[in-house]
Amino acid sequence: MHWSDRIAQEIIRRRPDKEEYVCAAGISPSGSIHIGNFRDIATSYFVVKALRRQGKKAKLLFSWDEFDRLRKIPVNVAKLPRPEGERPWEEFIGYPYVDVPNPFDDGCPNYAKHFEDEFEEAMERFGIHMDYRYQAQMNRSGKYAEYVIQALKKRGEIFDILDGFRTQAAQEGEREAYYPVSIYCPHCKKDTTRILSLSGDCTVAEYECACGHKGTFDFTKDFNCKLAWKIDWPMRWMYEGVDFEPGGKDHASPGGSYDTSRVISQKIFGYEAPIFQGYEFIGIKGATGKMSGSSGLNLTPDTLLKLYQPEMILWLYARSEPTKAFDFCFDDGILRQYFEFDKQYNDFVDGKADEFLTNVMANCLREEEEGQPGYKKIETVPMSLLVQLGSVVDFNVPMLETVFEKIGQPFTFDQFKDRLERAKYWLEQCSPENVNRLRPYRNWEVYEALSEEEKKEIALLHAYIKKGGYSLDELNQELYAIPKQVMGELEDAKELKKIQGRFFKNVYRLLIDKEKGPRLYLFLYAIEPDKYVNLLDFSTPKTEEEQQLQAMESAPSTEETEKAGKQVPLGDPDPVEPIREEITIDDFGRMDMRVCKILKCAEIRKSHSCYKLTLSDGLKERVIVSSIKSYYTPEEMVGKKIIVIANLKPARFAGVTSEGMLLAATNNACGCQVIFVDDIVPEGTRIC
Repeated sequence: MHWSDRIAQEIIRRRPDKEEYVCAAGISPSGSIHIGNFRDIATSYFVVKALRRQGKKAKLLFSWDEFDRLRKIPVNVAKLPRPEGERPWEEFIGYPYVDVPNPFDDGCPNYAKHFEDEFEEAMERFGIHMDYRYQAQMNRSGKYAEYVIQALKKRGEIFDILDGFRTQAAQEGEREAYYPVSIYCPHCKKDTTRILSLSGDCTVAEYECACGHKGTFDFTKDFNCKLAWKIDWPMRWMYEGVDFEPGGKDHASPGGSYDTSRVISQKIFGYEAPIFQGYEFIGIKGATGKMSGSSGLNLTPDTLLKLYQPEMILWLYARSEPTKAFDFCFDDGILRQYFEFDKQYNDFVDGKADEFLTNVMANCLREEEEGQPGYKKIETVPMSLLVQLGSVVDFNVPMLETVFEKIGQPFTFDQFKDRLERAKYWLEQCSPENVNRLRPYRNWEVYEALSEEEKKEIALLHAYIKKGGYSLDELNQELYAIPKQVMGELEDAKELKKIQGRFFKNVYRLLIDKEKGPRLYLFLYAIEPDKYVNLLDFSTPKTEEEQQLQAMESAPSTEETEKAGKQVPLGDPDPVEPIREEITIDDFGRMDMRVCKILKCAEIRKSHSCYKLTLSDGLKERVIVSSIKSYYTPEEMVGKKIIVIANLKPARFAGVTSEGMLLAATNNACGCQVIFVDDIVPEGTRIC
């Protein structure tokens, strides 16, 4: 049984006679919605579909928490200049998102609406339809007013519940001064207010704001206020009749937001809390090429849709238990994921899928238009072939159709159009090193380094290709036969395989400057011979044009020149220092060395030697300063994993507080060499 069906059964068991079940999700529009947050929607969406499979009416409710306060300015927003005379972005911290100006020139009325529209448009492409709630509108219209007053009347009980989940004892007078609501100041528009007193019926408050404004707030008429998160959440469960809602593992932890809100829901609002499912966060594997972290890549659902078909994104979420992490792959792992999806999809279509796979596909496939049975068809044109052959013909559609026909897989544009742009985008943005392009002229440097036997193999292949008239199978057989013709029959199968592999490698190097590429027989058969046969012909001398091109190609690039100019001169090794005094295992144990991932690497103004590194240590982000500027570029550092002494007392360098120190080896013979850790080691791992 699929996990979504198990949850659906439990929902029905708890409230068997409910007319319509409500599965909820919600996010603050603090910036572009990240793929990790998307698991919130996907988890609820699958449970809605499971409920419908069991013959029940269900809806997916989505709350935009746009009435939350702006806590910090996202990097992409901070980079945008404010119009002359307008207040800087930092001055809007404390505003509700819905009252912050829209930083983008797209016609949206405010900050929140820009990110809401961006996300909702992406959801349409998934075929996910939700019942949206905009919390600024819900609060300011007075819909929650009676529940705000109810919470104020029970503020002592609420404080006791919250206090029961804290590890520190309450301070004297803290309970009496507690109010579960924040008032947005009408003068400065921020939530920096403090309630001074409350009327006996809990409807009128006297308050003051950090800006100096003082006033009276009538909760029966004034609605520009908001309950605190752990009270607001259960209030909305009750108001909307929520039956299920997932949350990240931070909410799911013992004593976390859900545990606290569950008690408040029952004791304050008299509502049994919905079934809750905690979920793991999502990983990214191989964000390489142009999509490195230093480029400011925004991993939104819209970004993922440039790489994955919407059904595949949902499939990755659906096939994994919510408590299991998985990766979106920007490396060639994405090709394996496409292969796995295609196999499972075809098994489903052919009626070979078991119950679990059937429900996975039912969760991720988009249904036909209303009134039409079944799911929208997916054409499973192999992504690996589109990538391999598409790059060779520069993604020219007629040529690609011809190539597919020549290799006996006559896919048409209508069949591969949904994947073609994704294949191109992945190659160019994530994996430019995998683009296969024919050389513009003969590779004399490689050819002249070949042995006489290897040169003879290339000559035989050239003659065979030039003669033509072969089938795909015949070409494949010939490729394996050519090394035998040159080397003679070998009894040692291992040695023969090694020689054949070397021949293939030489052909790739002569044609595309790589040691491997698309399956060679498919590659040579698919491409018109007159486009590459001259690259195998070394019977004529090197031309003057080839000499010039080779000289230009051998010249160092501007980037290499700049990098070489940046290097510190090296010299003889330093004298080996004697071993320092002995320490005990306890001394060593006091040092907290752990693996950290570099998220950002930025230059520090007026510092000639230091970088500011922003790291993830598995628990939080931390900043360290390191004097490695002469040895590494920022691009070389971002995404790498290093070892950091995490419990070193913070110190200020070049005007920046450094929370630790990375490990590196420094010697006159090598300069400063940072100790990098294999990417397989998780962030936060202790070194012991």
